[in-house]
Amino acid sequence: MLPTLFRKLHGIYAAAVFVVVVLLIHCPLLIVLPTLPARRAVGRFGVRLWMLLSFMPFRVRGLEHLPDGPCIVICNHASYLDGILLTAALPSRFTFLVQSRAAEWPYVGLVIKRMGVQFVNRWSAREAAVATRALIDGLKAGESYAIFPEGTFRAPPVLLPFQSGAFLIAARAGVPVVPTVLRGSRRLLGEGRRLFTWSAIEIECFAPLRASADSRAAADTLSVTARAVMLAHCGDVDGSFLPPPVKVES
Repeated sequence: MLPTLFRKLHGIYAAAVFVVVVLLIHCPLLIVLPTLPARRAVGRFGVRLWMLLSFMPFRVRGLEHLPDGPCIVICNHASYLDGILLTAALPSRFTFLVQSRAAEWPYVGLVIKRMGVQFVNRWSAREAAVATRALIDGLKAGESYAIFPEGTFRAPPVLLPFQSGAFLIAARAGVPVVPTVLRGSRRLLGEGRRLFTWSAIEIECFAPLRASADSRAAADTLSVTARAVMLAHCGDVDGSFLPPPVKVES
């Protein structure tokens, strides 16, 4: 009885701290700050401060594996908070890829726009092709991206099938992919959860991988290799038998 009560009280407390620290203080700050590096620094600090004040450990390991040049970080997806948690872990030079419909979300849409995310329309083949070309050009110009290749998450602890986009882009741009795992976020606020649950958060980057050639076959091999690394370390079971999200062309 008492542990359940404590969990609920902590969840309410963590939610209150999140509203005050992240939504009411840091989000307005990053909206009005004039430069992107400053906004991203404020966003990273706000998330880390929330975790600290909520008494939830936040550990990041393996940043030494991030190349100095352009790369793509790929990470497993397990909760509604994965984007901001990974933002707090990675250097500010990383741009996140976000599904285009998020731009329409009240308040949050404005915040993520100010964080300099790159919107991608997964439901239109034509717009996705244009975005892919822009991302390849961006990588060749020195940009780095963070992508959740599963595209979505589910309540059961499974690593879903990967979509091919990130690996095709990496192969065509000739840049490495850095497999990264996020542990603990599904317990914190996974699918179906309405209240924060105390959880230690761990984010770990592994050695970068490269496609052997600029081809679909090489990109597919890169995807399989990267997924094997992540499956071995994320703590989830293999959900490769599950279908990826359905894309609807328009």
